Amino acid sequence: MATLPFELVSPERLVFSGAVTEVIVPGAEGEFGVMAGHAPFIGMLKPGILTIKGDGASRSYFVRGGFAEVNPAGLTILAEEAKPLDELDLGALQQQIQDAKEDVADATTDESRQRAARQLADLEQVYTALESGRTGGGH
Repeated sequence: MATLPFELVSPERLVFSGAVTEVIVPGAEGEFGVMAGHAPFIGMLKPGILTIKGDGASRSYFVRGGFAEVNPAGLTILAEEAKPLDELDLGALQQQIQDAKEDVADATTDESRQRAARQLADLEQVYTALESGRTGGGH
């Protein structure tokens, strides 16, 4: 299978760099997959799980904020936050959810309230998925 050069970058560090077969990205307009030969594209990220497929086991990362760019050189994701799932602190994620709830309550316009509510819903969805994954299934 053809490979695609891929880099996942956060403000702190280069999180991942290598040739992959597919990356599944939590896009603001919906989840999308990128494989070798993908058309040029730029998309915003939403909080969610990014999955990298290649040789061996898939790798999963929590990403929040930023954007993805596909061009002839490959895929680059610049994320405000990117952590391997096994390093993600559910307590820190709960704090982000609490902050997002405050953002919804403090919003002064419909647009900012809707944006904050979407962010809150995305974070809560990630938290629920992670919590059920760590406890071995649904409730």
